[in-house]
Amino acid sequence: MSLDMPVTAPAAAGPGRTPDPVEALAAVFRRILELDHVPADGNFFLLGGDSLIATRVLSAVARDHGVELTFEDFLADPTPAGLATRIATGSVTADAHRVVAGR
Repeated sequence: MSLDMPVTAPAAAGPGRTPDPVEALAAVFRRILELDHVPADGNFFLLGGDSLIATRVLSAVARDHGVELTFEDFLADPTPAGLATRIATGSVTADAHRVVAGR
């Protein structure tokens, strides 16, 4: 699977709709772990991920969602729902909550 694959919005997203952030993060997990299904509470490490692959998730989140999470943020709750909550509530590590240039 190529790292350059475009990210597609969930089917529920359309004109005037905001994609569900949990589903968007689950899509990142699915793409990187090459799985057909990742539940909102699916633990990245229990789904087969490791620390090296986690860096790919962090990179994709920064690129696709415009926020940089630290590895510590990821470890705190390595699930799509947990990461979405951390991003939405701003409970990311202080140095990590930077908007990626160009966003």
